[in-house]
Amino acid sequence: MPLSRFERIRRRLRRAYESGRESARAGRDTPADVPEPARAASPVSPGPAAPPGATVVGAEPPTALHNSTSSRDDADVPHALRIAAAWSWRLIVVGVVFWALVKLVSTISIVVIPLAVALLLSALLAPAVGWLLRARLPRSLATAVVLVGGLAAVIGTLTLVVNEFIKGVPELAAKSTQGIQQIQDWLQTGPLHLSDNDLNRYLEEAQQWVNNNNERFTSGALSTATTLAEVLTGTVLVLFAAFFFLRDGNMIWRFLVRLLPVAARWKVDDAGRASWATLVAYVRATVLVAFIDAVGIGIFLVIFDIPFAFPLAALVFLGAFIPIVGATLSGGVAVLVALVDSGPVTALIILGVVIGVQQVEGHILQPLIMGRAVAIHPLAVIIGLAAGVVLAGITGALVAVPLIAVLNTAVRRLAARTVPDTPPDAVVVASRAP
Repeated sequence: MPLSRFERIRRRLRRAYESGRESARAGRDTPADVPEPARAASPVSPGPAAPPGATVVGAEPPTALHNSTSSRDDADVPHALRIAAAWSWRLIVVGVVFWALVKLVSTISIVVIPLAVALLLSALLAPAVGWLLRARLPRSLATAVVLVGGLAAVIGTLTLVVNEFIKGVPELAAKSTQGIQQIQDWLQTGPLHLSDNDLNRYLEEAQQWVNNNNERFTSGALSTATTLAEVLTGTVLVLFAAFFFLRDGNMIWRFLVRLLPVAARWKVDDAGRASWATLVAYVRATVLVAFIDAVGIGIFLVIFDIPFAFPLAALVFLGAFIPIVGATLSGGVAVLVALVDSGPVTALIILGVVIGVQQVEGHILQPLIMGRAVAIHPLAVIIGLAAGVVLAGITGALVAVPLIAVLNTAVRRLAARTVPDTPPDAVVVASRAP
C-alpha cells in the first residue's frame, strides 16, 4: 500500500531524530583524551584548533583576565598599580567631599557652633532632666527647671568672679609695679647682664611696635560690636536649641532616622543612641575631672594667699574642658599672677602644684574616670585638638575631642556584625498560620 506524503515526511523526521540521538550517545561514550587524527594544515584548511591545555610553540600565552578587570587593557596593568589607582581616586573623592563640608560649616559657622555647644550642654543636663521625669514632672517643666537652674548657676559664678576681680585689681596693679621692677633688676643682675641703655632701647622698640600697629588694634576694636552681636545671637540660639534638644531630642532623632532606607534604620539608630551615651559619659567625666583640677589648684592658691584665687580656679575649671593643654595653660596664668604678687619662690611652688595636678589627672583621673567613658588614644586627641584650633579656634578645640569620641563609637557600631536590639517601642506584626 503506497504511503501518503505525510507519512513519508513523518518517517524521515523520525529517522533523523534517531540518528541524532545515536550521534550524541556516541559522543558521550568517546574518551576525552583520544586525540583527533592529525591532518596537514594549509592556507585553505588551517587544521584543527588546539585543545585548551595544548602549548603552541612560538606563540605568546594568553593573558588571563582577573575578576576585577573587564578588558585586556586592564589585565595588562599590574595588579598593585590598579589597586593604588582605585584607592587614589576614592581618596580624592572623599577629600573633595570633606573639603566641601568644611567650607559649608565655615560658611554657616554662626549656626553650627551654637548648635554644637547646645548639644554638649544637653548632654550635660540630660541626666538631671531624666531625674525630674522619673519624679513625674511634665517634660516641658522638667526641661525648663533644669535649663533655668543651670543658667542661674553660670550667671552666679560669673558674678562672683567679676566681683572678686574688681576688688583685687587695685592691689594687683600696685604689686605689678614692684614685680616689673624685680624683673628689671633680674635682667640687669642676672645671667643676661642687660644695661639700662639696653632696657630703654627694648622698651622704645616695644612702644614703637605698638604705635605702628595702632590701626590694627583700632580695627579690631571697631569689630567688637559685630562680635558682641554674634555672641548674643549665638547665646540665644544655644538656649533655644538646648531646650528643644532636652525636651524633644528623642522625637527629633526618630524623625531623622525615618529619612533613611528601611534596611539601614535599626543599624543607624543603634549607632546614634550609643554615640549619645558616649557623649553624655564624656561630658560628665570631663566636668568631674575639671572640678577636681580646679579644687586642687584653688586650695593651694588660697593657702599661699594668691589674689584672684576663685577666678583663677574658675579659669582652671573652664580650661580643663580642653584636654591635655587646657588646664596647663590656665594654670600658667595662676603662676604668672603668683610671680607678680608674691615673687619667684611662690611662683615656682604654684608651678609645681600645677604640674602635680596635671600628673594626677593624666595618670589617675583620666584612666579611672575618662577611660571608662571614652577610650581614645592621646595621639588622636592631640591631632583632633590641633585640627579643631586651625578650623574653628577655641570652639574647635572644645568640640574636637567629643566629636572624635562620638565618631569612634558610631563607626564601631556601624562596622559591628551584630544585630541591634529591638527598640522598646517597635511594633512586631506576626502572621497566624492558616
